[in-house]
Amino acid sequence: EAKPNSWKWQVSLQISYPNDPGYYAHICGGTLISSKWVMTAAHCLTSYRVALGEHNLLEVDGTEYHLGVDSIFIHDSWNPSDIANGYDIALLRLESPASANGFVELGALPPKGNILPNDYPCYITGWGVVTGGGSVDRLQEVMLPVVDHEICSQEDWWGSQAKDSMLCAGGDGVRAGCSGDSGGPLSCYRDGHWEVHGIVSFGLVPYCNTYQKPTVFTRVSAYVDWIYSGNNCVQL
Repeated sequence: EAKPNSWKWQVSLQISYPNDPGYYAHICGGTLISSKWVMTAAHCLTSYRVALGEHNLLEVDGTEYHLGVDSIFIHDSWNPSDIANGYDIALLRLESPASANGFVELGALPPKGNILPNDYPCYITGWGVVTGGGSVDRLQEVMLPVVDHEICSQEDWWGSQAKDSMLCAGGDGVRAGCSGDSGGPLSCYRDGHWEVHGIVSFGLVPYCNTYQKPTVFTRVSAYVDWIYSGNNCVQL
């Protein structure tokens, strides 16, 4: 379990159920990258609210608050029927600006084109499924070492499904991201501060912690220009 409010840029994307007003369920993770923008995976998207400062999904911790989503932008090359094609990135514009309440802060993006070396220690965080099959109420964290692209794209790893624009981490058969972690951050400590280098994209579901099948992330450093430019995006 993560120390409460230690990953302050982590958000929970929550979907409402029309037949149960007021009930929202966690569906994906995300990263707060500015006061009005959340970064997540394109494959997550539907109609959401965003929970910031969240730790225990079942309890009011007093640290969290909720914001609606004003508009959704996905990469125009995203193909929902081919997740291995890449471009699994989206931006949510919030209805009102997120405020730093001591439990919420922005996730920093890496420099454009930055590639982390093999075995670099990063942390995946989320409310996804854990061993034994159930999802969790409290935010979890696990260290996943980066797997170099040359290794990850070998046939007995992910082969051609692992693209240059992706980042692989884990694959030891013990630690992995899983369903419910999608869209959330891979946070790496570099040059004295935390940066969000990955967005959880895909893995081997339901056998998430399979040897040589690391969790695959959208590599944020490949999309820095896209994030800031407003070009090549489709508004949902």
